Amino acid sequence: MTSMPPDERIGSHIKRAEQALVAAKNAALKPAGVTVAQYAALLWLAEKPGISAAALARLCGVTPPTMNTVLKNLQERGLIERSPHEWHRNVLETRLTVEGRAVMEIADAAAVRVERALAAAFGDEERELLVSLLGRAAEVLDAQR
Repeated sequence: MTSMPPDERIGSHIKRAEQALVAAKNAALKPAGVTVAQYAALLWLAEKPGISAAALARLCGVTPPTMNTVLKNLQERGLIERSPHEWHRNVLETRLTVEGRAVMEIADAAAVRVERALAAAFGDEERELLVSLLGRAAEVLDAQR
């Protein structure tokens, strides 16, 4: 017997919800031909053109080596372009191509449908409470590191 029953572990419930969200987004993004990680990178690149791979990895919640793989795949598909920074030649700036922006817009419309369906399952106060509780959970867990 464990010291804490599995159904009492909040982390298990958070993980289940995260897995369901990722699965729903993967299904929604399939017609756009991108994964959730690729979509996240495209979305942040639309918001922050020229961002470095390391900064993009932090925003997307993945490791730098994982982000480098994501960016390599996107670059091979012609969805992004990378060029040396004007002053810091060892830093590559990453930007969407025209095709990358088009794919991001298609993928974003699909992801927004998933987000709206999720939001619709809660009333306004419930959504605010859920966001607040998840934020508090993240703060507690960040402090555990």
